[in-house]
Amino acid sequence: MRLKFSSEKYSEIVCKALLPEIKKPVTQRSRARLKKDGAFLILKVEARDTVALRVALNAYLRWINSTTKVLEILETVS
Repeated sequence: MRLKFSSEKYSEIVCKALLPEIKKPVTQRSRARLKKDGAFLILKVEARDTVALRVALNAYLRWINSTTKVLEILETVS
């Protein structure tokens, strides 16, 4: 997946927030890689089966969404 953010700063923050999850996956059935390319994040997920793929993608997308929502809230407060 290639995800575009509003700025390179946001993509950097989200990338750093997800690094612990990338380095130590919860399950052995899937693994993920994350790469930053300017304002884009490139998320690559490999899984042994479709169920594991769905679970991993949903988890990463939820974490990305949560981090983005927090950044939006912090921006309005500042």
